[in-house]
Amino acid sequence: MKLIKLTAISAAVLASTAALAAEPVVVVDGNKAVAYEAEPVAVAYEAEPAYAYNADAGVVRNTTGAVAGGTKTFFQTAINPAAVSAEVGTLGYGANIAWGLNEKTELQAGWAGGDVADLFGGDFDANDVNYDVDADFSNPYLGVQLRPTGNWFTMGAGIIVPDNDLDVTANPEGGTYKIDDVSYNAEDVGTLQGTMEHRNKLAPYATIGFRPNISDKWGVFGEIGAAYMGKTDATVNATQTGAVRVEDGFTEGGTVVPGLTPNDVAKRAEQELEDKDYLEWMPIVKVGATYRF
Repeated sequence: MKLIKLTAISAAVLASTAALAAEPVVVVDGNKAVAYEAEPVAVAYEAEPAYAYNADAGVVRNTTGAVAGGTKTFFQTAINPAAVSAEVGTLGYGANIAWGLNEKTELQAGWAGGDVADLFGGDFDANDVNYDVDADFSNPYLGVQLRPTGNWFTMGAGIIVPDNDLDVTANPEGGTYKIDDVSYNAEDVGTLQGTMEHRNKLAPYATIGFRPNISDKWGVFGEIGAAYMGKTDATVNATQTGAVRVEDGFTEGGTVVPGLTPNDVAKRAEQELEDKDYLEWMPIVKVGATYRF
């Protein structure tokens, strides 16, 4: 209330002053009195309000834009440039995503897998026995891609977490399985079937390759290298039971060896497979395309 009264008094004083300024002014000069008409003068005063309203006072602004902008900047720093790639190769069919750590270094995380046994010919030899292979690969990996010279040439290294199933079936030759220089009658043994698995739970790898860009968004790449999968564990079973004949060169069909069973032959085949160390050093050959954000 005091503030309102003071404001009213100030306004009244200003009005009175303006009214007085409009009255004539009489000036006595000797014996003469001269009246002068005074022009009113308007004086502008800029009054400071006792309370200045601040629309922002006590208001929490919507910081969504700022937060989003800051977050975007953070991610741009962390993943610029980001890229996704599709690939096919000896590890399987797959894809990866890459984060640019700097102009020459990318961090990659990807997966490759599937049935790629045909890429290795679909079969292999363990000493004198030929095996058909049916593969089911699963190879997630994490690695780093370097461009040491700042151009299309690349060097890569990282870790694969292999979970590869290899199903094998032995092919008899001439009616026998020749294992460790002994020929066993295939009819007596039946079919030798088994699985192989690499022992390494983490497999280091290294590659070299090229990654030329064909536009500002698209590029292609190719890599060659190897991964150390480690030794293999094998399990082989025979489908027959009973006695087993061994070829001796004299008796047609071979001679029965007392106490020898098809399972014994399977165990000997199993040992040969483990000694073979199939794909202990997994060759890496792959090609693909990359899209950069």
